[in-house]
Amino acid sequence: MNASTHKPVLIVTGNDLAPEALEMLRDFEIVYAGRTPTESDLVTLCSAHKPTAIIVRYGKINARVMDACGGQLQVISKHGSGIDVIDQSAAAERGIAVRAAAGANAAAVAEHTWALILACANSVPQLDGRMRAGHWDKSTHKSLELAGRTIGLVGLGAIGRRVAAAASAFDMRVLAHDPYAKEAPDGVSLVGLDDLFASADIVSLHCPLTDENRQMINAATLARFKRGAILVNTARGGLIDEVALAAALSNGQLLAAGLDSFDVEPMPSPHVFQGLSNAILSPHIGGVSDAAYVNMGKGAAANVLAVVDSHAHSAA
Repeated sequence: MNASTHKPVLIVTGNDLAPEALEMLRDFEIVYAGRTPTESDLVTLCSAHKPTAIIVRYGKINARVMDACGGQLQVISKHGSGIDVIDQSAAAERGIAVRAAAGANAAAVAEHTWALILACANSVPQLDGRMRAGHWDKSTHKSLELAGRTIGLVGLGAIGRRVAAAASAFDMRVLAHDPYAKEAPDGVSLVGLDDLFASADIVSLHCPLTDENRQMINAATLARFKRGAILVNTARGGLIDEVALAAALSNGQLLAAGLDSFDVEPMPSPHVFQGLSNAILSPHIGGVSDAAYVNMGKGAAANVLAVVDSHAHSAA
């Protein structure tokens, strides 16, 4: 008999984990679900393997997937910080712990946020396309200079604070809205959401998606933005009413938007954003850097070990 059959099973909803994470999880039998696991795929895998733990990279974990584990599942651990893909109420009802690798990809997401801000402010993709088509737009182009401008951050967690620090280095005024923040770093002013929307030249989203803030960026809120503002989203696509955003980009209410996440992922094609030259798009890769891949894997593994160890001690 293979000794691995005696190990507890851990399902990874993806194709791989960082070697450093696999070393931490050497006492588990690792089963990979693939890069695009459907609900049915996960139910079948969980029914067959009865996992003790699931590390979530792709896809969603709902009650049906949890119940397929036959009561063995102790922890659902996110390979990253966004646990909205896990049905947290269903997990709580079943006594299953839900954990996030908080902060593991903060540097990567903050850096990508700035890549999108600068690309929007300086028209980087558009100018590159024009150059490749044989144009030289020096006499007609003007970038949006950031020094002296105001950036508004919705969410002041690990990512938002890094974005704020860089904004200060750019000599920007920094506003933030975060109902859970008890204090703000030097140079950051906590304000109400309406004040932030009305005052900011750049609005950048860094909050989790909840039932309360779904489509917080909509026709009504976009109308409160300064005309010609920039919107950047490296958080969750569900925060934005995409039809309303497309209208604001088309009619000049917004100068540009830098978007790394979408209401439906992968983003459907065709999509209204594909026809808007002032929408700069990336495929939810803000947290996917060389270092973040390792950090998220190790963080997810550590969360699995902490919960499973606690179960073992309480059982003993």
